Amino acid sequence: MNGTAGPVALERLPVCHEDPDFAVVAKPAGLMVHDSALARGETDFAADRLRTQFGRPVFLVHRLDRATSGCLLLAFNRETASALGKTLMAGGVDKRYLAVCRGWPADDRFSIDHPLDGGPGKPERKPALTHFECLARTELAVPSAQFPSSRYALLRASPATGRFRQIRRHLKHASHHLVGDTSHGDGRHNRTFRALGIHRMLLHAERLRFPHPHGGEPVDAVAPMDGGFARAMALFRASSTANTADALPG
Repeated sequence: MNGTAGPVALERLPVCHEDPDFAVVAKPAGLMVHDSALARGETDFAADRLRTQFGRPVFLVHRLDRATSGCLLLAFNRETASALGKTLMAGGVDKRYLAVCRGWPADDRFSIDHPLDGGPGKPERKPALTHFECLARTELAVPSAQFPSSRYALLRASPATGRFRQIRRHLKHASHHLVGDTSHGDGRHNRTFRALGIHRMLLHAERLRFPHPHGGEPVDAVAPMDGGFARAMALFRASSTANTADALPG
């Protein structure tokens, strides 16, 4: 034996739904979806893993930020990719995210209607709308600014549009910064969660619901949480009523 290491076997992505023409997989936080100008020397991409995993071409119907986990929709042929893309653009895909933010929103249900640009090199601002539901609140015995404790909320986010980093930027606009977001978040609260052993951005694409592109029957795909997001959920269970705790996701 010469001691030379062979190729590393990359982890398969969990499959939430599989059909002959398309699939929904659970992308882990930290994995880029595909190569881009933001890759900065990265060589591991979800698209490449999925081609190997399924043994066939894949066409990504949408994308998730690197730091976001959860449901990623892909097609196995151009016809299905086109049909799913049209459904997505027409607002026919119900996307649900879980997010942990700083502070307690005043209302259990609220919407943020605030135009956003398209990201670097795309300065044109377009309408952007996100609906939020507050699922739970917790308060940690950690000082924050002039307050003796820190408050956090678990939100379910339903984006009605698909702008660049929409949920993250809308939460910043409302001063309810997403925990773990190093670009649009609040560093003090990010450090609090890192001290608790949670080293990821707390945004998870929990669910995709849409009509089958060829038959029209409903498709409902749910992505499991990873360990980091589950640890965050434990903080809410520890300080919630029994009924609320039982109703929490995961």
